[in-house]
Amino acid sequence: MSPEIDPNLFPAQSAPARRTRSFFISGLKTLLPTLVTLSLIVWVWKFLWEQLGRHLIWAIQQVQYQMAGETAQWGAIRRFWMAPNEQNEWEWEWWSQLLGVSLSLLLVYLVGLLVGNLIGRTFWMLGESLVMRIPVIRAIYPAVKQVTDFVLQERSTQFQASRVVACRPHSNEIWSLGLITGNGLKAVTDETGVEMVTVFIPSSPTAFTGYVVIVPRTQVLELPLKVEEAMRLIVSGGVLTPGLAGRRTQSSGES
Repeated sequence: MSPEIDPNLFPAQSAPARRTRSFFISGLKTLLPTLVTLSLIVWVWKFLWEQLGRHLIWAIQQVQYQMAGETAQWGAIRRFWMAPNEQNEWEWEWWSQLLGVSLSLLLVYLVGLLVGNLIGRTFWMLGESLVMRIPVIRAIYPAVKQVTDFVLQERSTQFQASRVVACRPHSNEIWSLGLITGNGLKAVTDETGVEMVTVFIPSSPTAFTGYVVIVPRTQVLELPLKVEEAMRLIVSGGVLTPGLAGRRTQSSGES
């Protein structure tokens, strides 16, 4: 028999304490998305500046020095791009960082424009094949490329041809929500003699991670749902079902 717990050890919160806790949680839920978004923007800014922007500014300084010829003075060029702070030490001006980040964005766009056509893509693939001959890079680069390709892939086209289905990969009594992403493996179809399909089972709340199962086509139940509705259902943990989401929107409008 478990010992009895004295209710006095956990006294009920007073009304002011409950209101304070409620207001704090409401403020946190309101500010946290904004703070996280600003933090990501600041991180992207620092990443572009440290990895590309400052090096582009340095390259511009080198061009200035070379174009000045015999009258070039490196100190004058540095003073053009820097300004002393209160301790008489040199620091980067905010506008030079703005220029560096802007040039970084322009460089990223130009690289995308280059690899977007056949000639540029061919040269880029040739450069990748040469880099892949280096042992250390060959072990790291493919994995990093796969992750970045998946993360930066457009979500609108990632499951464009998918259909929302329900299947029972683990138990006959439990249904899982999934997306048909293609035909099953030919080897499995030939071995079993049954037409197979590949189903991606998303995880909750990160709907773009999950696992893949190969099931007979006759054992999947196609659902009259859009991919966006299925993703909303999975991300919310089943709270926002398609019909319930519509009713909530309508009821909130009436109130």
